[in-house]
Amino acid sequence: MESYEFLLFLAIILISTKVLGLFSRKVHMPAVVGALAAGIILGPSVLKLITLDGTNGVYLEITAEIGVIFLMFSAGLETDLKEIKANALASFIVALIGVIVPLIGGFLGYALYFHTDFTDYQEVLKSVFIGVVLTATSVSITVETLRELGRLKGRVGTTILGAAVIDDILGIIVLTIVTSLKDTSVNPVTVMVKIVLYFIVIGILFFLVSKCKPLIESEGQKRRVTVFALAFCFLLSYISEKFFGIADITGAYFAGLMLCSMKNGEYVKDRINFPSYLFFSPVFFASIGIKTSLDGMTGSMVGFTIILLGIALLTKVIGCGLGAKFCRYTNKEALQIGVGMISRGEVALIVAQKGYQCGMLDDRFFAPIVLVVIVTTLITPILLKLVMHDKQSEQPAA
Repeated sequence: MESYEFLLFLAIILISTKVLGLFSRKVHMPAVVGALAAGIILGPSVLKLITLDGTNGVYLEITAEIGVIFLMFSAGLETDLKEIKANALASFIVALIGVIVPLIGGFLGYALYFHTDFTDYQEVLKSVFIGVVLTATSVSITVETLRELGRLKGRVGTTILGAAVIDDILGIIVLTIVTSLKDTSVNPVTVMVKIVLYFIVIGILFFLVSKCKPLIESEGQKRRVTVFALAFCFLLSYISEKFFGIADITGAYFAGLMLCSMKNGEYVKDRINFPSYLFFSPVFFASIGIKTSLDGMTGSMVGFTIILLGIALLTKVIGCGLGAKFCRYTNKEALQIGVGMISRGEVALIVAQKGYQCGMLDDRFFAPIVLVVIVTTLITPILLKLVMHDKQSEQPAA
């Protein structure tokens, strides 16, 4: 017999995220903080009203995935291509150092806390893998917060977006190298070839879309423009994940980036934002909190969680901040970029699951990692609000 309980879940999610989102704004915090808090309250950690088990959970997970795709597609549509080009080198340096520092920090944190025997190859791999989990960045929460603060455009916002996309690629490379040391069936060369081919395909698509620009713009503000644009977004998301192993949200962002310079790009963005904010995005933000579970938390794991959380926060701020300073950003801009890269989100959970499948992560480490994901996701919009309290416009890129 079919279950329609998911309809009740959706109603509860939409009401709670809206109410707590309004409350967040009342206390001068981004609305996304309230939406995340709503998920935590509804999930297994507090009220246990909603779970992601069974067919209802599958539906909510799929809806949440569409929500994050909408979010990143919209972010791409709002991006200024001139800013992206001006900050491309800075984004790469920020992403590179922002991967190296957390990798080292996570490795040392695990090794020192659990007294890793460095003569034991398998234990060393486990230490390294904790660092790999911390390299992940999920910029979806940051995107929403920057949009609420009116700072998505400008060199800080575009550097964060660009760095997050590059971070995703670098994270895949690091994950592949580490897992190949454990699982010989994974070929790092094959993965590198796929990544190179992916960017070649993206470059070709950019060229083709630019050639079709007059045709696309000639359609004006017609509904079919939005339909085709959204179909293009889903298609590129699918191709990215299915054939190249690149996150679907990266494909969605590139799809938006290809259309952002069109005259009717603003029209498409407005039409995309409507279903996103009305339905898909609230489910996505709430689902992050609903995934929180404190099962398996012992005294030792609580201590490790606190240490891991401190490392997760500091290494991204320091690593990405240093990268920004190397590129001659001001101290304040470097801090803003570092804070904007803190959130781990679903990317860290995916990496953790891969480690578990390869035997490099025990069950007991899932609770600490989930807590780190939730806290970094929850605290990022709050910290961004604090470091971006200056309402003056950002200076254009040099």
